[in-house]
Formats: sequence, structure tokens, C-alpha cells
Amino acid sequence: MSDANLPRFSLLDVFLTGARLEDATRAAIGFCRDGGPRRYVCVFAVDSLLKCHDDPRLAAIANSSAMTLCDGMPLVMAGRFLARLDMTRCYGPDFMLAVADAGRAVGLRHYFYGGCDEETLSLLRASFKRRFPGIIDAGGEVPPFHPLSQEERAETAKRINAAAPDVVWVGIGTPKQDFWVSEMRPLLDAPLLAAVGAAFNFHAGKVPQAPLWMRRCCLEWLYRLCVEPRRLWRRYVIGNPRFLFLVLKQLVTRRPRALGSRL
Repeated sequence: MSDANLPRFSLLDVFLTGARLEDATRAAIGFCRDGGPRRYVCVFAVDSLLKCHDDPRLAAIANSSAMTLCDGMPLVMAGRFLARLDMTRCYGPDFMLAVADAGRAVGLRHYFYGGCDEETLSLLRASFKRRFPGIIDAGGEVPPFHPLSQEERAETAKRINAAAPDVVWVGIGTPKQDFWVSEMRPLLDAPLLAAVGAAFNFHAGKVPQAPLWMRRCCLEWLYRLCVEPRRLWRRYVIGNPRFLFLVLKQLVTRRPRALGSRL
């Protein structure tokens, strides 16, 4: 399966990928094995779309991706009801697990770029080795918190390329990780870069995940707000109503394009 087989639909300034998790997983494996162009994948929730609305550069990165997957249930519901797509939530942590699991059959090599500290990265890598016996861990590193200089980008690319991964998992937060995969894509040999954000902290056991029933009922935002109120209150208390307003505005004005229109 190639990216051309997965439909995309309009929501605010972004064409999101309308896929089931299993379809996105097969596509990712295909990207690594088909010898085609080197690609990157973004995983977006509501907050990411708002950032795209405020920054056209980020919207352009999302629209140039091989897939911009729907991490948030409001995005999935928009795809189902407006674009009439048969799709599921492609939650970043689940996408990462699914590709790691399926990738064992074809010998995918994984590199982990992210984590807030060495302990988090070590716990993440140990968790994957434990959950997926036989997985090929090609390496990992915790990036500096400052923007990379040109020299640092070149050195980072040299280290990653020396490890010869098939997938580079990037977990440094949105939008930083999305700019990173776009900027580093020409420098890296790996067939696929995947920006999965908080998946690093979740799989390392550093941040608890919402119960499954809350994730299915579009209430994960409430759980995360309760767990990390100081960091996330603005995203959900201000961001969610703003998202609804902008969606209604697009529905009425059909700008920048008709809501739910397919690419």
C-alpha cells in the first residue's frame, strides 16, 4: 500500500489522512520496504491543527507529509461524518506500537530520537525490547533543548545515518518535531521519519495514559488536563472552544476550502 491509496480530507488548513490504524501501519511498513522516496509522517490532534492555523509553515509541512494521521477523536469524527471515510483513530502511541510489532516480520531497524532525559529514553527502549522480542533497536539519543545549529544538524544526521535505521521515531513535542522531520528529511537516509510526540513519555511509563474508555469517549483531554493541569490548561480550556469556532466558520464560509473535501 502506498500513501496514494489513503484518502485525505480538509479540516481547517490541513489535509488529514483518513485511515484505519491497520492501514496506516501497512503503509508505514511499505514506505520502509518499497525503495520509493524518503518520507515523513505527522500525527496530529486538535492542538496541532490550531498551530497550523496560526503558522502556515507548519500547515505546509503537514500537507507535504506521506501521512498526517488523526490522533484526536474530534478529527476522526470529522473524517467519518463530513468526508464519509471509514477510518479510526491513529493514536500516536498505538501507531508506534503497531509499526514496531509488524516491523519485526521484515526486520525493520528502529532509531529513537527524543525523550526529556536519558532515563526516559532508556526506559522507552527497554520497554520496546521487552514487549517485542526480536525488535532491532538501531540506537537512540536525547536531543538538546535548544534549536540545532547547522553543524549540530549535520552531526546528528551523521550519527543516525551510521546506525542505518529504517524508521526514526521522533518525540520532541509538536510543533518542534514536525519542523525537525521536515528539516532533517533531506539529510537522513532512513526511509521513514515519524513524529509521535508524547508516545515516548507514555511508553517509558513517565506519564500515565487515559483509561481506554475515556480515549474511546473523546475524554482523553479531560484526563490529561487533570494529570498535567499547569502544562495543558491553555491547550484544552482555550484551544478546544477555539477549534469548534474555527470549524463552524469553515463550514459556513467554505474557506480555505470546503470542510471535509477530499484531496
